[in-house]
Amino acid sequence: MESTYEEKQYLGYNKSSLSLRIFMAIFCFVLAWFSDSPVVNGGLLFLLGITILVISVLLLFVTHLKTQLKDGKLLLTRILGTYRIEIDLSKLISVEKVEYSRYKINYPAYNLHTKNDIRFFTGGKYAVKIQIKDQPHYVIGSQNPDLFVERLNQLIKSNA
Repeated sequence: MESTYEEKQYLGYNKSSLSLRIFMAIFCFVLAWFSDSPVVNGGLLFLLGITILVISVLLLFVTHLKTQLKDGKLLLTRILGTYRIEIDLSKLISVEKVEYSRYKINYPAYNLHTKNDIRFFTGGKYAVKIQIKDQPHYVIGSQNPDLFVERLNQLIKSNA
């Protein structure tokens, strides 16, 4: 039961979400600075900005997606292990490294069904597209897609 590949992706490292939170915190600080009544409104806006920054730091430690490849199965586990998807790779046809999306802003997705794809993504530019016989394509975002593709190709060779 040894894992041949394991990767954890954290919510706080998603660039688009992090940028949005930082922008909102800066906006709160600027409004607090230029507030008409700095004692009441300024204090609340400053506190809101600090709260947004603290939440951003805490999200750096929250696991959004854990990807494991063990015993011929791909296990995708969600936040705090509340939801788990197990994909049997015995009928694996092909694996390729692809760009996740042509858009610059990509929000985290877990088990998102679009057209003929099922997407899992937290952050990064690249993903691994997995094609299994008689199933939709799985597009799984990865911080280290080259190693992930290599391990899946080893699995294809061992199944052949």
